[in-house]
Order: sequence, then structure tokens, then C-alpha cells
Amino acid sequence: MENQILDLFMMLLPALIVGVIAFYFLSSFMKNEERRRRFITVRESQGKTLPTRMASYERMTLFLERIKPNNLVVRTQPGSMSKQQYEQVLIAAVDQEFEHNIAQQIYVSEECWNIIRAAKNTTIQQIRQVAMSEKINDAEGLRKAIVNELMDKRAPSSTALSFLRAEVKDLF
Repeated sequence: MENQILDLFMMLLPALIVGVIAFYFLSSFMKNEERRRRFITVRESQGKTLPTRMASYERMTLFLERIKPNNLVVRTQPGSMSKQQYEQVLIAAVDQEFEHNIAQQIYVSEECWNIIRAAKNTTIQQIRQVAMSEKINDAEGLRKAIVNELMDKRAPSSTALSFLRAEVKDLF
């Protein structure tokens, strides 16, 4: 009886070894095949989504250029507004530009979107800081102060633009 069990074990051992090796190679083959399929799918989808992503980067570039304080005050004339009204108009213009482009966040990286949002918030903060000066009495004075005060400083949107360019460069 003991001899029969040993004979049975000796006959099943090679089959068991062949089965384990076959399982290993088959699972390895299936993993490689799945990776190949994913690579092909990603490559095909990049060809379709790249133009949309590039358009998004272009829109975000335009947004960042439009909210630069110097560009903003050139586009937004104070007319007969008070200092506070002009400040609110400038901030509303930045917010409106941002809201107009908010859907673009799905096409840029999260880090890029956070930097763009920070540039927007910092621009608004800079406008508010300049407007808090008691030396400024009217909207035209605020406009001149924004240009003079922020001319020497690098605009927050310039930093965001640098990051945006680097991210686009990484796409290629």
C-alpha cells in the first residue's frame, strides 16, 4: 500500500510541476497582454484628446494674460466710478474671466489648476491692497497706483504662465 502511494505520488509530481510552470507562464503572458492593450488604448486616446488639452492650455494662457494687473486696468476704464466701485469692477472682471474658464480644469493637471487659482487669488489680493491706500482718492488714482505699484513686481499670472509652459513642454 505504501508502495502504491509512493508510485502515485511519483506519477503526479511531474504533472504537478508542469501545471505550476504552465500557470506561471500563462499568468505572466496575460499580464503582459493586458499592459500592451492598455498602452495601445492610451496611445490612441492621446491622439484624440491632445488637441482638446492644447486648446485648454491656450485658454488658460489667455486667462492668465488677461488678469495681469497692467492688462486688466488697460481694458477696464474707470470712467466716473469711485475708487471702491473701480476696485469691485476689477475684481469682478478677474472673477468673471476665471468662471468663464473653470471647465478647463479637467484638461490640466491638478497642480497646474491650483497654481492658476492661486494666481487669480493673489491678483485680487494685490488689487485690494493697493486700493486700501488712503493716498488714493478716486478710480483714476487707483488705476495709476496699480500700474505704478505692480509694475516692478512680477505678476502672479507670470509665475503661473511659466508653470503652464513647462507642463505643455512635458506633453511633447
